[in-house]
Amino acid sequence: MASASKGTGEDADIVRVTMIAAAAAMGGFLFGYDSAVINGAVDAIQTRFEVGAGVLGFTIASALLGCVLGAATAGWLADRHGRIRVMQVAGVLFAVSAIGSALPFGVWDLTAWRVLGGVAIGMASVIAPTYIAEVAPAAYRGRLGSLQQLAIVLGIACSQLVNYGIAQIADGSASNTIGPLQAWQWMLGVEVLPALVYLLLSLLIPESPRYLVRVGEHDRARTVLGEVEGGGPERVERRIGEIRRALGSEVRPRLRDLRGPHLLLPIVWTGVALSAFQQLVGINVIFYYSSSLWQSVGIAESDSLLLSLFTSIVNIVGTVIAILLVDRIGRRPLLLVGSAGMTVALATAAYAFGHATASGEEVTLPFVWAAVALAAASSFVLFFALSWGVVVWVLLGEMFPLRIRAAAMGVATAVQWLANWAVTVSFPSLRDWSLSGSYLIYAAFALLSLLFVLRFVKETKGKTLEEMTG
Repeated sequence: MASASKGTGEDADIVRVTMIAAAAAMGGFLFGYDSAVINGAVDAIQTRFEVGAGVLGFTIASALLGCVLGAATAGWLADRHGRIRVMQVAGVLFAVSAIGSALPFGVWDLTAWRVLGGVAIGMASVIAPTYIAEVAPAAYRGRLGSLQQLAIVLGIACSQLVNYGIAQIADGSASNTIGPLQAWQWMLGVEVLPALVYLLLSLLIPESPRYLVRVGEHDRARTVLGEVEGGGPERVERRIGEIRRALGSEVRPRLRDLRGPHLLLPIVWTGVALSAFQQLVGINVIFYYSSSLWQSVGIAESDSLLLSLFTSIVNIVGTVIAILLVDRIGRRPLLLVGSAGMTVALATAAYAFGHATASGEEVTLPFVWAAVALAAASSFVLFFALSWGVVVWVLLGEMFPLRIRAAAMGVATAVQWLANWAVTVSFPSLRDWSLSGSYLIYAAFALLSLLFVLRFVKETKGKTLEEMTG
């Protein structure tokens, strides 16, 4: 049996811990839903507001600017006011953004609501993995941390299903009306329902024991640790002592605590690079623009929405595979397999899209090459989901020393959203330039991610958070 000081969770109530982690991961569901729901509305928004590719790309990507702000401030807010309070703020912002996005007066009004929703996404993307890592016993932390990504992909799939269902009610087009609103407005507005569920769940789960120790509420911390890690009073006291030593100081972490000899500490640079590579491979092009992308090579709108739903199902399958493997084979092997698979898949997709032909404004892709492109895009999503989609969130939640965890997580996640924004805002123009060339660029980043993992990423499987010293 492992020593009690390791906090392996052998005596923990894993069912209770899983329910707590799942409730926190509801923020990931909203993260995925809000990020991807715009997919079904892209062409309808362009038609409704009569905007070009540049303005359209900025509007779609505008949420990501809010994500940067939300991610950058979430760590500070979490250390000052607690993890649960940040979840509640994010829930309110999700609900307000959903209503505003469904009832815009113009494209810039819609952009502003998207930015507000992005702030909520940024907060949720930081606080969910941070909180889950802090309540999860070490033996289960990888799988419980993976719930964040599972929730994200379920949110993506749910948004695609809702989009498809609403479009079918509107006779196959997001531009048609259902009652007083166009279909795309209903797509964006439905998000208010899961936002309210997230708010309710945040009222039912305990505060992070590590935050409670930081602010001196040791009695509450003992109660929570006893519930999530199990063991008797002596074991709980040892864990309290470990957390206090890992914190090192009662001073709340600041951004300047992340400084090292090369601007940032090496471990922070590693987290920043992991975050950037997760987005630079172009994964969110699939989830933000897949419907528009398939239409651009001759697929009907209703069929393109169905293909987007299929892609989301592939995403879920890959995520489940990662959850089953992340604590068995480790984080690093999954990243390596994923990078290699993504490189091949993206290069294949680029080659397939190179066979598209244009006649006037009509673009078509021969059936054989359309099948190759679909298989390659699906393979890319599968390899991403079983590796970088899950593992990066697990690593970001656990790899940083406890004293700087929330601040470092905020910086790394903010960089992730900046990279996401750069990819998303540039894709409409890149697509107009060369769809095949765009995918070759993403393939190059996938290859670079493989080399990066080989050189810089260390395994964290099985270690307690207090053992993470950077």
